[in-house]
Amino acid sequence: RYEPTWGSLDARPLPAWFDEAKFGVFIHWGVFSVPSFGSEWFWWYWQKEKRESYVKFMDTNYPPGFSYEDFGPLFTAEFFDANQWADILKASGAKYVVLTSKHHEGFTLWGSKYSWNWNAVDVGPKRDLVAELAASVRNRTDLHFGLYHSLFEWFNPLFLEDATNAFKTRKFPTSKSLPELYEIVTKYQPEIIWSDGDGNAPDTYWNSTGFLAWLYNDSPVRDTVVTNDRWGAGSICAHGGFYTCSDRYNPGHLLPHKWENCMTIDRRSWGYRRDAPLRDYLAIEDLVKQLAETVSCGGNLLMNMGPTHDGRIAVVFEERLRQVGAWLRVNGEAIYGTKPWRAQNDTGTPGVWYTFSPKEGKVNVIFLNWPVSGILELGEPRAKLGETQVKLAGYKELLKWVALGEKGMVIALPQLTPQQLPCQWGWTLQLTDVN
Repeated sequence: RYEPTWGSLDARPLPAWFDEAKFGVFIHWGVFSVPSFGSEWFWWYWQKEKRESYVKFMDTNYPPGFSYEDFGPLFTAEFFDANQWADILKASGAKYVVLTSKHHEGFTLWGSKYSWNWNAVDVGPKRDLVAELAASVRNRTDLHFGLYHSLFEWFNPLFLEDATNAFKTRKFPTSKSLPELYEIVTKYQPEIIWSDGDGNAPDTYWNSTGFLAWLYNDSPVRDTVVTNDRWGAGSICAHGGFYTCSDRYNPGHLLPHKWENCMTIDRRSWGYRRDAPLRDYLAIEDLVKQLAETVSCGGNLLMNMGPTHDGRIAVVFEERLRQVGAWLRVNGEAIYGTKPWRAQNDTGTPGVWYTFSPKEGKVNVIFLNWPVSGILELGEPRAKLGETQVKLAGYKELLKWVALGEKGMVIALPQLTPQQLPCQWGWTLQLTDVN
């Protein structure tokens, strides 16, 4: 049994499925999806920081005295079809999904008995959105279902009172945050608890170790659940399950501890923005590059999209997710279930990333640029004459190559028209029997 101490909890082995999964989809959805302006931090920027663009947006478009709470009934989700979402998630090639069950605004997407009249069953959709998505994901896909949960809430009076008392009192975690965590685990049995937002309070204030000990020892998901590292001030990148370290974390080198790169397709926001121009959305080339870099360095990629207040996945997000899925159908063997190789990227040729498939003993070479010469030079693999074989994923015939001894090898790529290429936006070579 695990003790409620970081020493004991950090020694828990991470369930194997998480490292093998490599790729998940993050969904930021909530009342912030109604103004859908600027950022999911809309309430904070408008009311607390009083940023000019947010104040002006409200003055121009809403009557005087309109409060953030007035957005609640406008969060309608009338087009939300959990089956359709599940089908898009499946098509993306993702192996897990993480939904924001509650962001820093405190609005819960399930009918929490600890969030009276500020939840999706009492206000707005009048539906349990968490239950609907969980059911569809489990019935229609093989994805692991996870939930994001914000520990703190910007404007909750109990949290503000505790903060004024320098967190010597614990009214908020005992009456709101912790009961919600036990509630979502017991009710929905998520296999990921993605914690966030410590409000600058220590993990002792949140009783994070007490909750995690219960999660790992006695909860219905004790054998399969994974958690992140955001459990109180000072715990990020130091304690918990996998490390996130920061948003959009992509170190570019191998890390000793399992980590995740959570990032956004809309480079400026996690929530949906009605005013986002096309240039703010990452292109599929960018996403494939992030995936290759992240996985080769031992990480998982958690790619975020923000649905609309009425429950739609905007077409640009759907297209990006389906494009990643199309790429993974050809190149998935270089991603899923792989381990980092002795080299993460090539020393000589930029845009080349390596992974290793332990079962097959294959080195996977993901190259993001097709060389004009048709010759790919690799400085890292040491080929063995008469033994090494080189295959292009999605192409039938073996490729010709020349060994350069300590300097690596050169590979002759097939001469293909754009229509004949096995995929776009990056390709995989599979090398067997290399040193």
